[in-house]
Amino acid sequence: MAIIAVTAGAEHWSEIAMYCKAKQEILKKTYHLELKNGTPTEDTFQRIFAIIKPKEFEKCFINWVKAVIDIKEQEIVSIDGKTLRGTQDKENNRNVIHMVSAWANHAGVVLGQIRVNEKSNEIPAVPELLDCIDVKGCIITSDAMSCQKKTVRKITEHECDYVICLKGNQETLHDDVRLYFETAQKEPNFYPLSKTKTSAKDHGRIEKREYFLTEDVDGIADKNDWCNLNAVGMVRSTRIVNDVETVEVRYFITSVTDVKLFARAVRQHWGIENSLHWCLDMSFDEDHCRMRVDNSGENFAVLRHIATNLYKSFTSVKLSLKAKRFKCSFDDEFLSSVIFNKFL
Repeated sequence: MAIIAVTAGAEHWSEIAMYCKAKQEILKKTYHLELKNGTPTEDTFQRIFAIIKPKEFEKCFINWVKAVIDIKEQEIVSIDGKTLRGTQDKENNRNVIHMVSAWANHAGVVLGQIRVNEKSNEIPAVPELLDCIDVKGCIITSDAMSCQKKTVRKITEHECDYVICLKGNQETLHDDVRLYFETAQKEPNFYPLSKTKTSAKDHGRIEKREYFLTEDVDGIADKNDWCNLNAVGMVRSTRIVNDVETVEVRYFITSVTDVKLFARAVRQHWGIENSLHWCLDMSFDEDHCRMRVDNSGENFAVLRHIATNLYKSFTSVKLSLKAKRFKCSFDDEFLSSVIFNKFL
């Protein structure tokens, strides 16, 4: 009932209870629920989801995804964290909920998620999340927070490739890679670089990206401590907005050696921000959700991920996620099609 109601647009336990009460006959007829004692109250929904163990609920979610979603080899799987800002409760000393999610860009679905109490705790959470999901043959992308030897080792153990951003948290490695590319651009004849570039123009903004990749990694300090480190990369992004030009340079460590594949992985990493986090905020208003009693906030986040996967997987109609959610709110037949598409 909670999954159906959230997919229909409910954003709180009270809305779930109201929806179920109003749709009691449809729940019986279409979804074959007996409901001998009627539908639960708001307090019952909240109480149940407050005591459900999040790890068990997340395990059910992951098993469902494995059963119904076909993940292809070389799928770009992006891992990133998102803070549910409305869940902070300083008066009662409750930490804000921070969820780390794995997003399959081509399939357009959440593969799994795990809660951490603070953003800094993403570091040990990523290997734990990788142990839960099926990503064999995929390419894992992440920001600099995951640029850790243990994380890279775990990715390799799962027979995956990786493209991970490199920043100051690995100062020596970052300086080695930066110096290599700075020197290579001054003396291109002596340094082997593969190159490709892309460009895009949208809403008055012009963006050009240049991608550089080299397998010449023998001079990198502690190279052998980084599992399957086959190449390092650089991306130079030039943006022109209102005739103002800005340039950003980023560095990466990677196991892939094809510059076009490297470029695709770098570009698609932003899918977790644009196609998941942005949608959760814009369509579900997640940042303003204040659920924080026991496990209720974390479990409701999983319900939102279930609904997101249902919308994204329902490709029979060409509608945005927001439009699908709106249509589900009033069209019972459309809603049942979305639900049964991945729950049959």
